[in-house]
Amino acid sequence: MNQIKHLTLPVVAATVAGLLTACQPQTQQSDIPKHNEISSTTASKIDYPATRKGDAVDTYFGTQVADPYRWLEDDRSDETAAWVKAQNKTTQQYLAHIPYRQKIADTLSDLLNYERVSAPFKEGEYTYFYKNDGLQNQSVVYRQKADEAPEVFIDPNTFSEDGTVSLAAMKFSEDGSLVAYQTSTGGSDWRDVYIMNTKTKELVDEKLVNVKFSNISWFKNEGFYYSSYDKPKGSELSEKTDQHKVYYHKVGTAQSSDIKVFGHDEAQKHRYVGAQVGDENRYLIIGAAESTSGNRLFIKDLQSPDSEFVAIKKDLESDAELLLVHDGKLYFKTNLDAPNSKVVSADGSKPGVENWVDVIPESEHVLSVSTVGGYFFAEYMVDAISQVKQYALNGDFVRDIALPGIGSVKSSGRDLGSVNSFAGPKEASTAYFMFENYSTPNTIYQYDIESGESKLVRKPATKFDGSQYVSEQVFYSSKDGTQVPMIITHHKDIQLNGKNPTMLYGYGGFNISLTPQYSSTVATWLKLGGVYAVPNIRGGGEYGKAWHQAGTQMQKQNVFDDFVAAGEYLIDQQYTSKQHLALRGGSNGGLLVGAVMTQRPDLAQVALPAVGVLDMLRYHTFTAGAGWAYDYGTSDQSEAMFRYLLDYSPVHNVESKVDYPSTMITTADHDDRVVPAHSFKFAAELQAKNTGPNPMLIRIETDAGHGAGTPVSKTIEQYADIFGFTLNEMGVEKL
Repeated sequence: MNQIKHLTLPVVAATVAGLLTACQPQTQQSDIPKHNEISSTTASKIDYPATRKGDAVDTYFGTQVADPYRWLEDDRSDETAAWVKAQNKTTQQYLAHIPYRQKIADTLSDLLNYERVSAPFKEGEYTYFYKNDGLQNQSVVYRQKADEAPEVFIDPNTFSEDGTVSLAAMKFSEDGSLVAYQTSTGGSDWRDVYIMNTKTKELVDEKLVNVKFSNISWFKNEGFYYSSYDKPKGSELSEKTDQHKVYYHKVGTAQSSDIKVFGHDEAQKHRYVGAQVGDENRYLIIGAAESTSGNRLFIKDLQSPDSEFVAIKKDLESDAELLLVHDGKLYFKTNLDAPNSKVVSADGSKPGVENWVDVIPESEHVLSVSTVGGYFFAEYMVDAISQVKQYALNGDFVRDIALPGIGSVKSSGRDLGSVNSFAGPKEASTAYFMFENYSTPNTIYQYDIESGESKLVRKPATKFDGSQYVSEQVFYSSKDGTQVPMIITHHKDIQLNGKNPTMLYGYGGFNISLTPQYSSTVATWLKLGGVYAVPNIRGGGEYGKAWHQAGTQMQKQNVFDDFVAAGEYLIDQQYTSKQHLALRGGSNGGLLVGAVMTQRPDLAQVALPAVGVLDMLRYHTFTAGAGWAYDYGTSDQSEAMFRYLLDYSPVHNVESKVDYPSTMITTADHDDRVVPAHSFKFAAELQAKNTGPNPMLIRIETDAGHGAGTPVSKTIEQYADIFGFTLNEMGVEKL
């Protein structure tokens, strides 16, 4: 996922979505006890840490809003640190009463313990790939020449003893002789950049520091462009970062000598800026945005060093991204006058939108595009399912590409680095694509670009028998009658008796689409009798810009209504019941769970909001949060917007004398995307006001961030706790 353009990683959905070790596919009701004595007795006796109430009050359009836990926003204070430590102690004491946590950890370890390999990609004289032997904290980068044995190129497991320093991204120079790679410490979005000579594997120059939300774009083999913000004077994990800037680093020079390229004056101020050197090293393209939707485009002729940037696209009403430069012609993907997106071209000497010519016109389905071998590969999302077509650069249709089943064409994923399907150099004669769904692991295929023939290259050797499971797509009616698709995955012999523990996962925002993908944790859930349901609710990108906008700002309630209706459908159709339903979502999905559990506390037994945006009145005051205003609006935008946000903001809608679902909030101390203060405040409110028997807990991971780069060892620990809690609250006494 592009960090500049999106709030979070939808991989939370499937990479670590669920674990059920409670029952077999044909479990009878008597096998699932009612809410057990350990849980209810322990919950009623929880002695939550005292949380001091402050006197902070904000006034919005004449309305005073108390913020008693404002002090928890200070991530550098001793008082906040003590509160975190006390909350984690309370949570672990509660979880210690659950007898099968270790068994869950062992099961998860067993199913994660298989070799995972990315698609190969060619750089210079070598072919590179990522590989994880199974339980390695971080995947290792290998390389090989022709038929020679592979060798380790970069092993991120050597970056730190506990695996909390990860390889965030890497980009090779034009001839592959140099590579710039980024590292993240503790999951932070702030990165260090190292430059390596690929022949000797020795580092070149001192590392670059304080780089954030940045790609790396090389100019020949001489240097590269990157983006960052000025380092905050206060907390680097929570202070607002507002003006993104582009720099050029020349190899062999100090970072202090880096050239200022774009965004260094108020006239060029944007929250997110990215630089891209087009093929042929002729043009530098700058994409600049104020929020997560809509961007401007600028171009500079690199053959004329003194040339100024020229605007290609001046407004922020639509999105556009450079796909390719070929023979002086620029190709863009855009949703300008095309809500489902299209491909356009323009001559580099006249690149303005008024000169754009359609190459691949808009269709009824949402379009994503990649390029390799001098062709476009157009992936269309048809009700969240992938279809791929090959086009020539002039837009002539070549062929439909046969996929091995119903599912998704995917990149390698966060734990194997960023290797996109159907992407590569113009000179390539073969391409690779990776296919998966909820019951099929990420399988690699080689594609002959000219003949259109595909062959299987690698299928992971997992212990999961996907043939025993089915995914069905249903369409249900939301509150306003809108038809919403949902993919429900379960054992093929399921009994629809309302007794199946079910994980309902949602996101609903930022134009992000949830498509079928495989994970060992979901596989475990399925294997042991669980139902895994993913609705494609409004706010996402499954049906283009209109579907996204239908879940933004003063239409955000549609997102919550869609999710509620999904839960009601699962109950009405006897997949599950309130007592066996868990709600899960991360980041914007954490907001989803927080809002739904406060609006409909009777819907589910368990609520699991992860790294959520939960204080909707102040989210835009932290790090890059102001850039999310396109989706949310802000509390200072207008009185109407303020009142709309106040009406659903989870932190502000916890009430006394309400029996909320058993809740485990999860966050991390290094999350500088959605700062943990959101979760801290929500936990404090729930603990202070909840009067029912259910526990209100928060689990705060240390040396971890928003999700990316989390070591496997921490993932196992986290989800043993999360799913141990979930099963316990559903009444499972033993496994």
